[in-house]
Amino acid sequence: MTGNASELLFPPRVLSELGEARGDSWQDLITMVQKAGNASPEESAIVLVMARLNNCAACSTDSFRSTHGCEACSKQSLKRFRGPDEELVKLFEAASIEVKDYLTRL
Repeated sequence: MTGNASELLFPPRVLSELGEARGDSWQDLITMVQKAGNASPEESAIVLVMARLNNCAACSTDSFRSTHGCEACSKQSLKRFRGPDEELVKLFEAASIEVKDYLTRL
């Protein structure tokens, strides 16, 4: 998608397009998150990981990333990530702990 395909933060709707962006561990993680469902702690954790990886907070409407959309930006970020898939899984696990801690404080 191009044009208005950018949002303020990583949109979970893009997850289905990212499963094949990396190897088996990443694909398994995306499948697990999608099975967990909308608004699940798992979905919130992957949104947090991808928002950090994509640097969504620094994205502006006139930036190159924004004009190409969240899907293209996410695929590029995953392609540029130099660590193994297992490192992405560890980032997800840490984000899951953050999300669950936050939810218990509400």
